[in-house]
Amino acid sequence: MPFKSGFVNIIGRPNAGKSTLMNALVGERMSIITHKPQTTRHRIIGILTGEDFQIVFSDTPGYVKTPRYEMHKAMNRFVEGTTNDADLMLFVFDMTEELEDDNPVIEVLKKTKAPILLILNKKDLVAEQRAQDVQGWWKKRIEFAGSIAISALKNEETEALLEKIVTYLPEGAPYYPPDQLTDRPERFFVSEIIREKIFILYSDEIPYSCEVAVESFKESATQAGEPIARITATIYVLRDLQKAIILGKGGAAIKKLGTYARKDIENFLQTKIYLELTVKVRDNWRDNDRTLQRFGYQ
Repeated sequence: MPFKSGFVNIIGRPNAGKSTLMNALVGERMSIITHKPQTTRHRIIGILTGEDFQIVFSDTPGYVKTPRYEMHKAMNRFVEGTTNDADLMLFVFDMTEELEDDNPVIEVLKKTKAPILLILNKKDLVAEQRAQDVQGWWKKRIEFAGSIAISALKNEETEALLEKIVTYLPEGAPYYPPDQLTDRPERFFVSEIIREKIFILYSDEIPYSCEVAVESFKESATQAGEPIARITATIYVLRDLQKAIILGKGGAAIKKLGTYARKDIENFLQTKIYLELTVKVRDNWRDNDRTLQRFGYQ
């Protein structure tokens, strides 16, 4: 059987389940997941290699209907860019959401030259008739190569989806070594894990006002000779009040954040870590081109 390989890009509205789906398909926790929209801000690669195929998945931010900041515009550009380099597109739609004719993803999908699979997510939360109605509604607006109803969270029909994806891959050599899972460095995932904990532990506008930058990542050994990674990260916020909230009374909140983040980072890196977190105010960073470039949005 010839080897097949290709790029499979995942798009959809915020909170549709794109990151959950990629994690389920790759079998690893590549993208951070929370119940809040716009958790994913960057385009993230996840690589799945089998005996006769390699799939390079691309998880994208949810397409922002009305961008308020330059950061949102950059996130939308990540999505729009997927139409140029895909062998297959996966459009993920949350079947619990309303069907809207002004859904901005429609225009993005119309520009796509690659075949598109309609992924109707959260089938466990809706009746079968709802799935049929949603499928019919979308097929009147976009030409899909196929469709499937799944539950990414519960791994329902994800194996069937994977088999379907492989059939659309072109023949060709793998793009990456078989043991490689992503093209992102460890620093990126460390910052994402910290940002995920901010989404979980803080409410209101705080998670949307924060960005995390890993300033230092040094691997060394303890006095007992055990390996340890010493990581320094900075949490950037927009205002002094937000800094005070991140820190908490007597530093209690940021200590809790560090404890939660450290556990997941240790699981990810498979080594002990020392994590130092600081908070800095960077006014208007979401609209500052230079700062956005440093944070990887441009």
